[in-house]
Amino acid sequence: MPDLAAVNRMEAGAFVALLGGVFEHAPWVAEAVAPQRPFAKIADLHAAMMRALRSAPAAVQLTFLNGHPELAGPEARARALTADSASEQGSAGLDRMAEAEAAAFARLNAAYRARFGFPFLIAVRGRGRAEILSVFEARLGRDPALERETALEEVAQITRMRLDRLVDA
Repeated sequence: MPDLAAVNRMEAGAFVALLGGVFEHAPWVAEAVAPQRPFAKIADLHAAMMRALRSAPAAVQLTFLNGHPELAGPEARARALTADSASEQGSAGLDRMAEAEAAAFARLNAAYRARFGFPFLIAVRGRGRAEILSVFEARLGRDPALERETALEEVAQITRMRLDRLVDA
């Protein structure tokens, strides 16, 4: 695991190769911040990456959000998740559920996508299935603008954890 000083010294291509997967299917986020190096702290790198996402046009943000898999959804069942997503969903036991729980996730995934136009996003590490289901149900009733902001905040938590696993402080 490289430290931040080594990451700061990488050629742009190596930087993007290392960090391009931190934001699900969006290497453009790492590409956008590569010229801003050096970063003094990992928190600074992450903040720059979040600024790149937040400053993207709304349509680009929506495409980004839609690049995420549904929780325990078809990508998971087909074992077509990125390594990070598979690890994260597995950490919450979403890869080994009883039929009734799987049906609840399928129902909520469909309702959420129909209401908001993107998949439900939540940082699942450290959370159990019951908590995730409870939050899922509660967030279904929210205002779409607030929910989109909440999804971006969850992305911030997910990506910070991913970044911390890739770069040594």
